[in-house]
Amino acid sequence: MKRITAIIECPKGINHKLSFDEKTRSFRLKKVLPAGLVFPYDFGLIPGTKGEDGDPLDVIILSEISGFPGLEVDCRVVGCLQCEQTERDGKTMRNDRFLAVAEASHTHAKVKDIKDLPEGMVGELEEFFKNYNQ
Repeated sequence: MKRITAIIECPKGINHKLSFDEKTRSFRLKKVLPAGLVFPYDFGLIPGTKGEDGDPLDVIILSEISGFPGLEVDCRVVGCLQCEQTERDGKTMRNDRFLAVAEASHTHAKVKDIKDLPEGMVGELEEFFKNYNQ
Protein backbone atom coordinates (compact mmCIF):
# COMPACT_ATOMS: atom_id res chain seq x y z
CA MET A 1 0.00 0.00 0.00
CA LYS A 2 1.61 3.23 -1.16
CA ARG A 3 1.42 6.19 1.20
CA ILE A 4 0.99 9.65 -0.33
CA THR A 5 0.12 13.19 0.58
CA ALA A 6 -2.83 14.48 -1.46
CA ILE A 7 -4.05 18.04 -1.88
CA ILE A 8 -7.80 18.61 -1.98
CA GLU A 9 -9.07 20.67 -4.90
CA CYS A 10 -12.80 19.89 -4.64
CA PRO A 11 -14.33 19.12 -1.25
CA LYS A 12 -17.02 16.49 -0.91
CA GLY A 13 -20.46 17.93 -1.69
CA ILE A 14 -19.53 20.86 -3.96
CA ASN A 15 -20.96 21.22 -7.46
CA HIS A 16 -18.03 22.86 -9.21
CA LYS A 17 -14.52 21.86 -10.26
CA LEU A 18 -11.59 23.83 -8.93
CA SER A 19 -8.06 23.40 -10.26
CA PHE A 20 -4.87 24.29 -8.45
CA ASP A 21 -2.71 26.66 -10.50
CA GLU A 22 0.97 25.93 -9.79
CA LYS A 23 2.09 29.33 -11.14
CA THR A 24 -0.19 31.51 -9.02
CA ARG A 25 -0.42 29.01 -6.12
CA SER A 26 -4.18 29.54 -6.05
CA PHE A 27 -7.38 27.79 -7.12
CA ARG A 28 -9.23 28.58 -10.33
CA LEU A 29 -12.84 27.74 -11.19
CA LYS A 30 -12.66 25.20 -14.02
CA LYS A 31 -16.29 24.21 -14.52
CA VAL A 32 -19.72 24.00 -12.93
CA LEU A 33 -21.23 20.53 -12.70
CA PRO A 34 -24.75 19.83 -14.02
CA ALA A 35 -27.62 20.48 -11.60
CA GLY A 36 -27.77 17.82 -8.88
CA LEU A 37 -24.25 16.48 -9.48
CA VAL A 38 -21.78 16.95 -6.61
CA PHE A 39 -18.45 15.41 -5.71
CA PRO A 40 -19.20 12.32 -3.57
CA TYR A 41 -15.83 12.49 -1.76
CA ASP A 42 -12.96 14.94 -1.55
CA PHE A 43 -11.19 15.06 -4.90
CA GLY A 44 -7.72 16.33 -5.53
CA LEU A 45 -4.24 15.74 -6.83
CA ILE A 46 -1.04 13.99 -5.94
CA PRO A 47 1.66 16.68 -6.02
CA GLY A 48 4.88 15.98 -7.86
CA THR A 49 3.21 13.61 -10.35
CA LYS A 50 2.12 14.00 -13.95
CA GLY A 51 -0.53 12.08 -15.87
CA GLU A 52 -0.93 11.62 -19.62
CA ASP A 53 -3.00 14.82 -19.73
CA GLY A 54 -0.05 16.81 -18.33
CA ASP A 55 -1.78 17.47 -15.00
CA PRO A 56 -0.90 15.93 -11.63
CA LEU A 57 -2.51 12.54 -11.00
CA ASP A 58 -6.10 12.68 -9.71
CA VAL A 59 -7.10 11.17 -6.38
CA ILE A 60 -10.40 10.48 -4.64
CA ILE A 61 -9.91 10.73 -0.88
CA LEU A 62 -12.22 8.42 1.06
CA SER A 63 -13.06 9.75 4.51
CA GLU A 64 -16.00 10.80 6.64
CA ILE A 65 -14.95 14.46 6.54
CA SER A 66 -15.35 17.15 3.94
CA GLY A 67 -12.09 19.03 3.62
CA PHE A 68 -11.38 22.33 1.93
CA PRO A 69 -9.32 23.43 -1.09
CA GLY A 70 -5.61 23.27 -0.34
CA LEU A 71 -5.87 20.88 2.60
CA GLU A 72 -3.03 18.33 2.58
CA VAL A 73 -4.17 14.83 3.55
CA ASP A 74 -1.92 11.88 4.33
CA CYS A 75 -3.43 8.85 2.60
CA ARG A 76 -2.83 5.29 1.56
CA VAL A 77 -3.63 4.32 -2.03
CA VAL A 78 -6.05 1.36 -2.14
CA GLY A 79 -6.82 1.18 -5.85
CA CYS A 80 -7.38 2.96 -9.12
CA LEU A 81 -10.22 3.62 -11.55
CA GLN A 82 -8.73 3.26 -15.01
CA CYS A 83 -10.40 6.01 -17.02
CA GLU A 84 -10.23 7.51 -20.46
CA GLN A 85 -11.53 10.89 -21.45
CA THR A 86 -12.15 12.50 -24.79
CA GLU A 87 -10.83 16.02 -25.17
CA ARG A 88 -12.63 18.76 -27.10
CA ASP A 89 -10.37 18.08 -30.10
CA GLY A 90 -11.62 14.46 -30.15
CA LYS A 91 -8.38 12.99 -28.84
CA THR A 92 -8.82 10.25 -26.23
CA MET A 93 -6.34 9.95 -23.41
CA ARG A 94 -5.91 8.08 -20.15
CA ASN A 95 -6.98 9.97 -17.02
CA ASP A 96 -6.99 7.53 -14.11
CA ARG A 97 -8.42 8.36 -10.68
CA PHE A 98 -6.57 6.87 -7.75
CA LEU A 99 -8.58 5.81 -4.71
CA ALA A 100 -6.99 6.64 -1.38
CA VAL A 101 -8.09 6.45 2.25
CA ALA A 102 -7.27 9.33 4.56
CA GLU A 103 -4.97 8.03 7.30
CA ALA A 104 -7.09 9.88 9.90
CA SER A 105 -10.35 8.22 8.76
CA HIS A 106 -12.21 6.07 11.27
CA THR A 107 -14.95 4.85 8.92
CA HIS A 108 -12.48 3.57 6.31
CA ALA A 109 -9.72 2.48 8.70
CA LYS A 110 -10.01 -1.19 7.70
CA VAL A 111 -9.92 -0.51 3.96
CA LYS A 112 -6.54 -1.72 2.72
CA ASP A 113 -7.50 -2.62 -0.86
CA ILE A 114 -10.19 -1.67 -3.37
CA LYS A 115 -11.84 -5.05 -2.67
CA ASP A 116 -12.48 -3.91 0.92
CA LEU A 117 -14.81 -1.09 -0.17
CA PRO A 118 -18.56 -1.51 0.33
CA GLU A 119 -20.37 -3.31 -2.48
CA GLY A 120 -21.42 -0.90 -5.22
CA MET A 121 -19.11 1.96 -4.22
CA VAL A 122 -16.70 1.55 -7.14
CA GLY A 123 -19.62 1.39 -9.59
CA GLU A 124 -21.09 4.57 -8.12
CA LEU A 125 -17.77 6.37 -8.49
CA GLU A 126 -17.47 5.19 -12.11
CA GLU A 127 -20.98 6.51 -12.83
CA PHE A 128 -20.14 9.84 -11.19
CA PHE A 129 -17.12 10.31 -13.47
CA LYS A 130 -19.09 9.28 -16.58
CA ASN A 131 -21.64 12.01 -15.78
CA TYR A 132 -18.92 14.46 -14.75
CA ASN A 133 -17.13 14.08 -18.09
CA GLN A 134 -20.26 14.57 -20.26
